[in-house]
Amino acid sequence: MAIRPFFSAGVWTQGRGAPFESRNPETGEVIATLSSASVEDLDVAVSAARTAVAAPSWAGLAPHLRARLLHRMGELIDRDRERLAEVQMVDNGKTLAECRALLESAANTFRYYAAACETMEGSVPPSRGAYLNIAIEVPFGVVGAITPWNSPATLEAQKLAPILAAGNAIILKPSEVTPLIALEYAALAKESGFPDGIVSVLTGGIELGRAMVSHPGIDMISFTGGTAGGRHIAAEAARMLKPVVLELGGKSPHIVCEDSDLEKAAKAVAMGIFSGAGQSCVAGSRIFVEKTIAEGFTATLVDIARSLRLGPPADSATQIGPLVTFAHRDNVHAHVTRALAAGANLLTGGELPDDATLSAGAYYPPTLLNGVSNRSDIAQQEVFGPVGVILTFEDDEDLIAQANDSEFGLAAGLWTRDIERAWKIAARLQTGTLWLNSYKNLSISTPFQGHKQSGLGREKGLDGLRQYLQAKAVFWPA
Repeated sequence: MAIRPFFSAGVWTQGRGAPFESRNPETGEVIATLSSASVEDLDVAVSAARTAVAAPSWAGLAPHLRARLLHRMGELIDRDRERLAEVQMVDNGKTLAECRALLESAANTFRYYAAACETMEGSVPPSRGAYLNIAIEVPFGVVGAITPWNSPATLEAQKLAPILAAGNAIILKPSEVTPLIALEYAALAKESGFPDGIVSVLTGGIELGRAMVSHPGIDMISFTGGTAGGRHIAAEAARMLKPVVLELGGKSPHIVCEDSDLEKAAKAVAMGIFSGAGQSCVAGSRIFVEKTIAEGFTATLVDIARSLRLGPPADSATQIGPLVTFAHRDNVHAHVTRALAAGANLLTGGELPDDATLSAGAYYPPTLLNGVSNRSDIAQQEVFGPVGVILTFEDDEDLIAQANDSEFGLAAGLWTRDIERAWKIAARLQTGTLWLNSYKNLSISTPFQGHKQSGLGREKGLDGLRQYLQAKAVFWPA
């Protein structure tokens, strides 16, 4: 199998690092052997980016012309959506239906930031002297973006689009587990007309990511991934006074009150933890159910979990595909095994599938546990798989105390018909996103931010664009 190059400084490049493989989690088969970028390769990409970002062909490009490139990128993703969906499916294991939806979202992300790029305004603060003062925002320069494996089609679009809209150059390092969509985006960026050096996609492992964070020619780092990795990046960036955007982990509470529409709530809770095989930072993995309805609601949720169909991602009947790698599947299973050894009750799932049609893939069944406290490891640690823990609460004070008793603060869901109760609970939950009587509604136009150990900075919306701009004040004497 030929070694697939990465895209650096406008050309496809064979790196100096050791090649690595990408495998299809449905079958375990190698689907690509990829070139790995060395520190020397990174130097080349950074040098080209620094030259390109200052050149008139980019720095002098009017916002509406930069917007045209972004809009073109969105149109090309739409054009190639079916092919790109299949690329992500075999690289990542998501169902084909979900991959199609993610590519549609990615195209819309580029179009949204094209509009934002063209229309975002500066400001003229009131003068306090004999001068006109103008507040403008300028790009940082070269931004290093490091993305995870769980939803590369959308998460990489959510880095590329605002970073480019702000006028920066970007060096993108996708996860070595799922590198293929990023390389496809590189080709589309070239076709869209972005100047050489403005978009580079370097493939490689953790050492490449570390080199990017510490590279003096990279002005800013944007990282989506686990909290442990985010802490290391923040520490190194702080040493260099390098700004960071960190979108990190979660252990989100999904809350069901006794006065809820229980049928809708049960379906949403199941979707909130099992969709995407639970490989989502906002997965509703701590399921808090008011004690008065816990028995009946748990039985309903178990029935839904057992009805979900595991299967090949390309099959339209499949609801849950394989996990991203066999190693990750084994890690998820280890979390469940430890929880059971510590006294948890297994309600459904929890065993590797014995179906012959699934044995070749990294499948794991929808799994529900109860009989543990909120302080147990399984209720505190991010499993990142289709594993939910059912917990109960007595009243709102008990709920708030438990829901907030976590190092994370990324998202939460709340089901109740009592609007006054909903707002009182919502105001006290320590979370960046809250869904009322719904779950996982997402919009590129709405800021997304984690609280506590779930991140620093904002993504999406106009705030997500301004993260990649720095302020400049201009005073003009009368």
